[in-house]
Amino acid sequence: QVQLVESGGGLVQAGGSLRLSCEASGRIVSLNDMGWYRQVPGNQRDLVAQITSSNSVKYADSVKGRFTIARDNANNMIYLQMNSLKPEDTAVYQCKADIQYVSSSGQMVHKRDYWARGTQVTVSS
Repeated sequence: QVQLVESGGGLVQAGGSLRLSCEASGRIVSLNDMGWYRQVPGNQRDLVAQITSSNSVKYADSVKGRFTIARDNANNMIYLQMNSLKPEDTAVYQCKADIQYVSSSGQMVHKRDYWARGTQVTVSS
């Protein structure tokens, strides 16, 4: 199976920085569109940043100029560099990847969205 594993979350003071990483593993054929989402309990899950297979990027207005998304295709990873963090950035962050992968038998190729489990980011004032 394909798996996404996140790292880099934690507690930081306002104005500080964090770097989130998300690594995909498995019998991967290709990583297509990927992105980072966040959700506060009781609120909807919102797109923070996305990056396509052609490196086209898009950011939520609330994070423009502060967050940067990047991908490392050779290592099946994406990153989210978060600078000038604000208390309102506090949320559970999840990465999502549209992945084409090979079945365990090696006979079939599948494609679907995968979600990481989520990592908590807390920004104190």
